Amino acid sequence: MQTVNIHDAKTNLSKLIEKAMKGESFIIAKAGRPMVKVVAIDQAETAKPRIGFMKGRLKAPDNFDALGREEIAALFGLAK
Repeated sequence: MQTVNIHDAKTNLSKLIEKAMKGESFIIAKAGRPMVKVVAIDQAETAKPRIGFMKGRLKAPDNFDALGREEIAALFGLAK
């Protein structure tokens, strides 16, 4: 993956955008330190969210909401 500094990115922005649109992502760096990665929107949108990827693989105890209730109450001075 190509890394360009900010000055070169500003100077060659049109060319870099064309490359990104063809699938060649690049990194913009400042003083040699990577700052951002530029990818075409098509590529970014194809990444699927990972929400729910563990569904059905874990089991919480039936009393999950009550776990630690006494300890938490004691921490807040609400213990009976």
